[in-house]
Amino acid sequence: MAVSTDVADVTDAAGYRPLLFSIAYGMTGSVGDAEDLVQDTFLNLTRAEQAGTTVTNLKAYLTTSVTRLGINHLGSARVRRETYVGEWLPEPVVAFADRPGDAPAEHAELADSLSMAFLVMLEALSPVERAVFLLREAFGYGYPEVAELTGKSEANCRQILTRARKHLAAGAGAGADVPPPLSARRAEGDELARRFFAVAAGGDLEELLGMLAPEVVLHGDGGGKARAIGRSVSDPLQVAKLLVSAMRRIAELGASLVPARVNGRPGMVAYDGEGRVLNVLALDVTEDGTVREIHAVANPDKLGHLGEVSDLGLRRPRERRMR
Repeated sequence: MAVSTDVADVTDAAGYRPLLFSIAYGMTGSVGDAEDLVQDTFLNLTRAEQAGTTVTNLKAYLTTSVTRLGINHLGSARVRRETYVGEWLPEPVVAFADRPGDAPAEHAELADSLSMAFLVMLEALSPVERAVFLLREAFGYGYPEVAELTGKSEANCRQILTRARKHLAAGAGAGADVPPPLSARRAEGDELARRFFAVAAGGDLEELLGMLAPEVVLHGDGGGKARAIGRSVSDPLQVAKLLVSAMRRIAELGASLVPARVNGRPGMVAYDGEGRVLNVLALDVTEDGTVREIHAVANPDKLGHLGEVSDLGLRRPRERRMR
């Protein structure tokens, strides 16, 4: 890697922060870990500059550093996730259309392709496979760039990508396809999300079923600390009933739903009566306008970056023992 001794270049490095965060978040699925990796990347740049190292391409240096830090980080993260209680979902990255200042710029500019479904899919890959697949398929880097960023040869990167695709196809079936960016259909998706949650809150099962794709799957992540489904549910009627029940409980708690973009997808953030974050819900929508996947994150450890977290949805000690 190369580093510039030009002070202006170091100042310009801050402009790459959104890209670096997107790569780090794509590697880890964690907002906190991604922010730490980006910070370490800038520390590496400062140290290299102080050591007198010369850089010819600032962007290449930074993206290479954050990619390799992400690969190293995933070893310990994988061990932690093997003992995770219930289904693991990424920490949600939330942006509010009417409150753009509420999220850091690097979060608001997160690549649309880094949906919840996409990041869950990547969990099946080894750290290097994940890096190659992410850089090539989500960020569109060519093989020469992927090789430079990962420290592998171009031929090796092609082999790694082929192997990654096979692993994903074996474990996820149709889910192995990279979710396409939905920025062109944002307004349509946001309006669908508003209607969807309104119907669920109204309790009309028949209408709600009409908005669900036949292959719909509901995912929940409470991390053993908050109330959430223990495993994914794929029966449309059962999904509809669970949603109606969840909306009823939200109403009973005096909570409110605020429309948001969650990982580039339409969704909602639930706040309790005191304005504390209760949970986050994201929708994956099909081309025909039905809901294919629903991701609900209630684990308080994954919501702290969004503000103060509510204690209303937490499991009580007895509930935890009964799991």
